[in-house]
Amino acid sequence: MEKNRNYFIAIALSVVIVLAWQFLYMNPRIDQQRRAEEARQAQQQTTQQQQAPGAAPGATVDGAPPASSTQAAATATREEAIAKSQRVAIDTKAIAGSINLTGARFDDIRLKGYHETVDDSSPIITLFSPSDTKDGYFTELGYVGGADAGSVPGPTTVWALASGDKLTETTPVTLKYTNQNGVVFSRTVSIDQHYMITVNDKVENPGQAAVSFATYGRVTRNNKPAIPPVFVIHEGFLGVSGKDGSLTEEKYKDVEETPVTVAKATGGWLGITDKYWAAAIVPPQMTPFETRYSHIKGNQPSYQADFKSDTMTVEPGQSIELKSLVFAGAKEVPLVDRYETEYSIPKFDLLIDWGWFYFITKPMFKMMDFFFRYFGNFGVAILLTTIVVKALFFPLASKQYASMANMKRMQPKMEELKAKHGDDRMAMQQAMMQLYKEEKINPVAGCWPMLLQIPVFFALYKVIYVTIEMRHAPFFGWIHDLSAPDPTSLFNLFGLLPYDVPHFLMIGVWPLVMGITMFLQMRMNPTPPDPTQAMIFTWMPLIFTFMLASFPAGLVIYWAWNNTLSISQQALIMKRHGAKIELFDNLKGLFKRKPVQSK
Repeated sequence: MEKNRNYFIAIALSVVIVLAWQFLYMNPRIDQQRRAEEARQAQQQTTQQQQAPGAAPGATVDGAPPASSTQAAATATREEAIAKSQRVAIDTKAIAGSINLTGARFDDIRLKGYHETVDDSSPIITLFSPSDTKDGYFTELGYVGGADAGSVPGPTTVWALASGDKLTETTPVTLKYTNQNGVVFSRTVSIDQHYMITVNDKVENPGQAAVSFATYGRVTRNNKPAIPPVFVIHEGFLGVSGKDGSLTEEKYKDVEETPVTVAKATGGWLGITDKYWAAAIVPPQMTPFETRYSHIKGNQPSYQADFKSDTMTVEPGQSIELKSLVFAGAKEVPLVDRYETEYSIPKFDLLIDWGWFYFITKPMFKMMDFFFRYFGNFGVAILLTTIVVKALFFPLASKQYASMANMKRMQPKMEELKAKHGDDRMAMQQAMMQLYKEEKINPVAGCWPMLLQIPVFFALYKVIYVTIEMRHAPFFGWIHDLSAPDPTSLFNLFGLLPYDVPHFLMIGVWPLVMGITMFLQMRMNPTPPDPTQAMIFTWMPLIFTFMLASFPAGLVIYWAWNNTLSISQQALIMKRHGAKIELFDNLKGLFKRKPVQSK
């Protein structure tokens, strides 16, 4: 019994230590790294010489995809970079931007439906920017030519606009390039109402000799996010190789050390993902291709996910057609799921990091999304989802609380055994095991239900933290963003006093409610006889209050509500089993002075 009890205490303490390390140590360190990165970039921008307007993008090397888009450090402003190239405007319900005719590159995309802050008057999110800006980020599709093909469209090719003057949901545009051998490359670009761009390429060979070439595509960005991700989410390179769906996830820091090449396969996709946004390419699905993730060093370092297909041959008088897809936008769950089905993209839903508990996390989001569509508030959806989860776990909770009730009824007999055996711990344990056997009590039965609910907690944390639907989603009152911490603090009387408090003292209303409900729930049970355990259970609510203050408000609301439901459940079940509810007695016992022991 003692061994099992200490085992579960060790598990609980391990969880506390990991969470405390992340949110009391790593979060301040992340903030410090972000400030250092911003200072470094500002210093770099002031010390580098202005890049000449005519600086040429990088070229294809050794038959591989282009490695870098600029030879000098990127110092142009976004407006300057956009103005100096010929472009075709993009204007849809979801996207504003343009296509750069040099390279037929998607390097100007802004997301109309998302703002930088909860204030709708704040700027909309900029996803893509030209390569010669500090925050350059773009997607490009092109060709790698054989010796017989002549020049083929690449990063420096200026395409001609053949038809259409603006890319919208209803008006595609067609680009064209004809090389010195008369080979005609046509590209028709269309877009849906959201974030999926379809690129239909056609290569016509009117000559007398066959031509061969391969295709390439790349997603390139100059900088990784200034704020490093926390351990619960993957940000960086991401792709699925083959129609069977072999997933590859690579962090920026790992690729900085060693480039990663994924074995050639037919089907799949590749790209770069952030917390809420992503850029991905779906190459032609009938031609094998090799995928590579790399960090390109130089005057302008960059990170690149690219592919190169097998060589294709077009016979004289023949043509070939290829279809690629480009995703550039917000990782909205229903939309990503629809794209997976509609375009038969293998495991495209993994663009969203559902984590190890995928089988719990995604259904939980779908449940919350269902309630949101009825009630229009994700906070309410969290409360209702918690009720459903509690109902599903009720049989386990019933066993847990029944075990606690039985343990309460055995308290007098256990006290007798303590008095009888004194300090003889071995005899005491044997007597208690005999008592459990006679009364048909399993002392561990109350622990397993609690452990089984831990994956549910982490799954909910993932849902609130990674899904864009939670971003800037309001609750009631002062909670305007369920994905951000409670903005109030006890230490300035919740805003009544006119000064800001340090980050680690941002103990808001909801963390306090969570701590109080956790304290009350723990006081529903008798104080453990072991002094160490008693101390842990006494201080744990306070520790969790400080720890969860930096968690998303939606998760803290869930925990507070879950504690409240657990208190009600426990009271009902224990009353049914005839056990006394000792909440008030335990609370009064906290304030009783221990008698002074005589020497």
